[in-house]
Amino acid sequence: MANGTIAVGGPPAPACPALVCVIDADALVRCAVESLLRSADYRVMAFASPEDYLASAEAADAACLMLDVHLDGADGLEVQQALHDRSIPVPVVLMTGQGDTQMTVRGMKAGAVDFLTKPFTEDEVLHAVGEAVALDRRRRSERGEDDAVRILYAKLTPRERDVMALVTAGLMNKQVAAKLELSEVTVKIHRGNLMRKMRAQSLADLVRMAEILDVRERTVTRYSVAG
Repeated sequence: MANGTIAVGGPPAPACPALVCVIDADALVRCAVESLLRSADYRVMAFASPEDYLASAEAADAACLMLDVHLDGADGLEVQQALHDRSIPVPVVLMTGQGDTQMTVRGMKAGAVDFLTKPFTEDEVLHAVGEAVALDRRRRSERGEDDAVRILYAKLTPRERDVMALVTAGLMNKQVAAKLELSEVTVKIHRGNLMRKMRAQSLADLVRMAEILDVRERTVTRYSVAG
């Protein structure tokens, strides 16, 4: 691990342009926004309804969703809530031609990245989408790191996992040895092996990994176990 990140496997694949999805019942708005975002090197998919968006398998990879609040037969804020309820974490930029303060507050409280009032400028669109895409990248990075930690943890032996749970709870080697009825030398060997397998450069790294995995032993501390 270096600078708080975990490297697993070979070099990362080249990043492809972020996908931005647009849901707006107004064909003119869809066309204008799509043209603008394509000129800024985004991939774009535009939909007239939430149903069309949800039916698209490719749209599931969106890094940003521009969502009109007033849709034909649908409430954009309710669509935003439905996405949250389905655990679809795409960052949302809300759009409206007749917004009010209450609507804005409701949308932002529900996690919207921005709330654009029509007619909006090109700069406003690009700024909001840029923030949403940056948020999506951070989330994907965190999810990828969590997955990498789980892959490494799966390679530990049961005894190495026992040692990791106790070491990250703050126990010293001799306390771990007593708890597991092992020799201190054996604990040191297991600890060295698991540090190497987990690619942890320090105990702090290992503790952070244990928090991600939720494997820290929480019923004991260094001070509750006789040394």
